[in-house]
Amino acid sequence: MPELRKDPVIGRWVIISTERAKRPHDFVTKNEEAESSQDDCPFCEGKEDKTPLEITALRDAESSSNGPGWKVRVVPSLAPLLQIEGDMGRRGKGMYDLMNGIGAHEIIIDTPEHIANIANLEEEQIARVFGVYTKRMEDLKGDDRIKYVLIFKNHGIIAGASSIKHSRTQLIAMPVNPRRVKEELIGARRYYEYKKRCIFCDMIQQEIKTNARIIAREGGFIALTPFASRFPFEIMVLPEEHSCDFYQLKNTKGLAKVMRSVLKKLSIGLKNPPYNYIIHTAPFRRMASAGYWKTIDQDYHWHIEIMPRLTKMAGFEWGSGFYINPTSPEAAADYLKGVEI
Repeated sequence: MPELRKDPVIGRWVIISTERAKRPHDFVTKNEEAESSQDDCPFCEGKEDKTPLEITALRDAESSSNGPGWKVRVVPSLAPLLQIEGDMGRRGKGMYDLMNGIGAHEIIIDTPEHIANIANLEEEQIARVFGVYTKRMEDLKGDDRIKYVLIFKNHGIIAGASSIKHSRTQLIAMPVNPRRVKEELIGARRYYEYKKRCIFCDMIQQEIKTNARIIAREGGFIALTPFASRFPFEIMVLPEEHSCDFYQLKNTKGLAKVMRSVLKKLSIGLKNPPYNYIIHTAPFRRMASAGYWKTIDQDYHWHIEIMPRLTKMAGFEWGSGFYINPTSPEAAADYLKGVEI
């Protein structure tokens, strides 16, 4: 029988549709990585003149800006959704509110090598990438116009990546907080007001106790399939030690270890599926204010959501706000735990 499950943080309901149950081989997609070619790739080492001038880079000591010799490189997007120059220009138009598209849109090139999937990088290189994430967030925190920095990866065309098969991450800094993050902040605050505990910390302890949905637990981090998973093989990665701000991450090696492990398991077990991962962290806090801002350091917990793009949403999902997941998170976790890497 189908099962309705409620997300404990934001209260969203999900239908785990056992009547439509699918096995891992039912989700196998076309391997796009085989089509990759580096001939025209602007992100490979030696092609630095094909991108805008770099914002920053991890480089060998003897190398020069905008040339070879880098390990991770950050450049502005060629088609920015938001841009850094200008003022906010907040204004009204009748009953409607609007402002200028102020922010930042950056491309973090994960590797100088022509590799499509970050899972195929060495742990040390993935740790460097996460270190650059934190440094870019900390730098943008200094701009009072920026409230939130969203870091995300699109792997595969279905997940929103372009036809250029070179691993890279996008960073978008915004003058407002994303709705999804607001929902989590409100849910975390309500739980804390009632129990005086972080809901994500309680979730981690519950998952450790039951051990039904844990995929990996190493390096101070835990990877699990959420109880109310929206998508087949959805994964959440969290630090076991409470922390609300991703940019304060010091243990990049531990995070790289667990992320590489779960992404390799997805790649091997589901034949390199398209996926997105998104980092949810607390907004920047520059002034004391009322409400949940007083407890956000205690009630929110940063995490990474990994979402393989294996199913499509249809009319019911769009109209109702429900998600239909044909694979239980327990079955997904059990399968992925068994994948050898």
